[in-house]
Amino acid sequence: MRLKFTDEGILEGVRHVASPNCDERPAACRVELIAIHYISLPPGEFGGRAIEEFFTNRLDPGAHPFFATIAGLKASAHFLVRRDGAVIQFVPCAKRAWHAGESSWKGRPRCNDFSIGIEVEGDEEAPFTAAQYRRLATLTRALTERYPIAEIVGHSDIAPSRKTDPGPQFDWARYRAMVGMNRRGAKEEAGMTVRERNARAGKTSALAARPRRRRNTPKRT
Repeated sequence: MRLKFTDEGILEGVRHVASPNCDERPAACRVELIAIHYISLPPGEFGGRAIEEFFTNRLDPGAHPFFATIAGLKASAHFLVRRDGAVIQFVPCAKRAWHAGESSWKGRPRCNDFSIGIEVEGDEEAPFTAAQYRRLATLTRALTERYPIAEIVGHSDIAPSRKTDPGPQFDWARYRAMVGMNRRGAKEEAGMTVRERNARAGKTSALAARPRRRRNTPKRT
């Protein structure tokens, strides 16, 4: 199925839930990066409306002990891919979603300025579903056709000191094969994990020696 975007970067044919947690991108800033995250709310639980409520500032801090720890955080993503492959768009691609927090890529700070954020519902323990990979690949191909995407990275690549997502359960090789990473001039390294890129360059990944966190706290802008 071919996906289409409006001029504002709204994906046709999917559910839209408008998040207030966004703003304008800097003038003349091109969208060149896709950042993949995982999210589950409460941690380790899938389904329900908690992610939508969190991204729209309607999450009840008394509904779960973890929710109280993220009360007041303002976050969003452009897209969420549910466990069944359903896609929800929260922010038009023309606008800046608040997904990356403090981040940089190849010396360029503020990745929110020039990236698309995709949350995949999951965690570090449960394998992602076949439906998620299919839908994520289709969405990625549509984005690379619509925008000058140079690279595709994980949140752990742009915020390595504090984030681990999309985590060890995310199969980058499977995803890359489904997308065809060299489409539209995307670099061969696009989508590789930090460890894979460093191994290719003959280096030891700093992430390999870092203790792994069990959960990722939702990000601040």
